[in-house]
Amino acid sequence: MLTSRFAFSIGLLVATALCPPHCTAQQGKEATPNTDTFVTVYGAKIHYAEAGNGNPVILIHGLADDATVWDSVIPALSARFRVIALDQIGFGRSDKPLLNYRVSTFVDFLDGFLTELKIERASLVGNSFGGWVAAAFALAHPARVDRLVLCDAVGYAALAQAMDPRALSALRLASREDIQYLGPLTFHDKRFYQDVDLAFKQRVTAGDGYTVGRLLDSMIRGDDTLDNRLNVINRPTLILWGRDDKLIPLTFGERFHQEITNSRLQIIDNCGHMPQVECPDQFVTAVLQFFNDTR
Repeated sequence: MLTSRFAFSIGLLVATALCPPHCTAQQGKEATPNTDTFVTVYGAKIHYAEAGNGNPVILIHGLADDATVWDSVIPALSARFRVIALDQIGFGRSDKPLLNYRVSTFVDFLDGFLTELKIERASLVGNSFGGWVAAAFALAHPARVDRLVLCDAVGYAALAQAMDPRALSALRLASREDIQYLGPLTFHDKRFYQDVDLAFKQRVTAGDGYTVGRLLDSMIRGDDTLDNRLNVINRPTLILWGRDDKLIPLTFGERFHQEITNSRLQIIDNCGHMPQVECPDQFVTAVLQFFNDTR
């Protein structure tokens, strides 16, 4: 039995590495009409893509991902909102300083990012580890959050009891075997993880290994957990979950729903850990309906 200190690393699967060029997210990259720029936050350059006008919506990717995992949903969301997808500090095209990364690091940089963009208040949409960052930000800066979408999110210590030890060791994605093992746990549709060689090449060239390692170490220590804290969140919250997520069981989505008072739970059938990549139409429909109903 794994101890609770390993609770959070299961949510850190690198979706970009497991998504081949023919997958929906990669196709959407070419079709997304957005600006592509940088802003300096605490001395580090943070890359982001922006599209649309209106109330701001911030898209927060998981660990070892980048902003491109949102490409297939940005066009529909940006028709109604000002949508901003950032590469979190240490990932993607953003700077990768040698920090001792933990969740609070990402919360601080998200706060600084919004300040630099002169955004006082925004809705946050986070997937997997990005959902943990979004929830932690809502706890630290409640006045800056309008609405909250937690998509197959992590952050509970009890998740360790549901972890497969092999999955834990594979989360660093250090070999082709790791990718082969994690692919079926992440996606319902096997087309999203067939090209193992390309996925491994993406991991080799990503340049975020230091960030991943430090953050995993932080999670193993049990830093910044969400346990016994979520009941103070009072913003309208959507808990969105792929029913076939084999990394983060639906029971954890139900727990988020139970502990966040003003929340609703919506489940997407035939979908895994990354609905925005695997089931973008259902993802967009759920998010837009939620925003409409809580406006």
